[in-house]
Amino acid sequence: MMTGIVYKSTGSWYTVKAENGNIYQCRIKGKFRIQGIKSTNPIAVGDVVDFSLETKSDEVTGVIESIHERKNYIIRKSVNLSKQTHIIAANIDVVFLLITINNPTTFTTFIDRFLVTAEAYDIRVVLLFNKTDNQSEEEFMEAKYLASLYRDIGYECLGISAKTGKNVEKVKALMTGNVSMFSGHSGVGKSTLVNAIEPTLNLKTAETSEQHQQGQHTTTFAEMYDLSFDAKIIDTPGIKGFGVVDIAKEELGDYFPEFFELKSECKFNNCLHINEPQCAVKEALENEEIAWSRYKSYLQILEGEDEGYRKNVYDSE
Repeated sequence: MMTGIVYKSTGSWYTVKAENGNIYQCRIKGKFRIQGIKSTNPIAVGDVVDFSLETKSDEVTGVIESIHERKNYIIRKSVNLSKQTHIIAANIDVVFLLITINNPTTFTTFIDRFLVTAEAYDIRVVLLFNKTDNQSEEEFMEAKYLASLYRDIGYECLGISAKTGKNVEKVKALMTGNVSMFSGHSGVGKSTLVNAIEPTLNLKTAETSEQHQQGQHTTTFAEMYDLSFDAKIIDTPGIKGFGVVDIAKEELGDYFPEFFELKSECKFNNCLHINEPQCAVKEALENEEIAWSRYKSYLQILEGEDEGYRKNVYDSE
């Protein structure tokens, strides 16, 4: 039996890098389900797996026998199957969420849904405000405001330009020694940034569609890459919407750090921060100590709204 890390998944075959450095194409033997997770993909990029080798017609392939316990994973609703989920990647040290103010616009509802999921699965997030080289004064002020809002909550924020290289070295420093994942809408510059960090990867990039103000789909499957410095990255498809999965209403406020901080001051310990008397969160909101955009996102998630989309999918249509 051998142990390795899943570097790529195409649905039926998995590219696994063994501890000895060799790469094997592996498949799953029979039904493979992880207890407690209703997922369309039982094995994800970043998973540590045990596999055995088999030889057929002089071709050596692997059969995945078991999966090691995950440190964490990031998950979304699966396409057209609302009761099932899709694990984007596993065992992540830090996620870089790329945000653009325009072309395309990253709305706070999307950012907040992503952060809630990361908080729930114990994943560190760094917010990267990209395309600073191509911002109007109004867009610059909007980015500055949002960065200040999220910094106050406790999230690290960086203004970057994948095209000019602004603060790319700072991103590399945060990546060193870690498995990183880059995420965000299509067109926010993920592939351009990865190419700036590691030009030899030469990931495909696509200009943002002028007509639809959306990025064109360039990444079809999540894939992990070893970099020339001490770092690994997981490149993912662009995400249109982000459905929050399996978080109880009573727990949702715990994944908004600024709400959680005030929770003990609410009159009721099971306060949902809606109409309850003596709610510390509502008082902080009225005193402008909590951002209305965050509270709006909280209510939308609480009510099960799908962020303005009928479904939450990768940009693969």
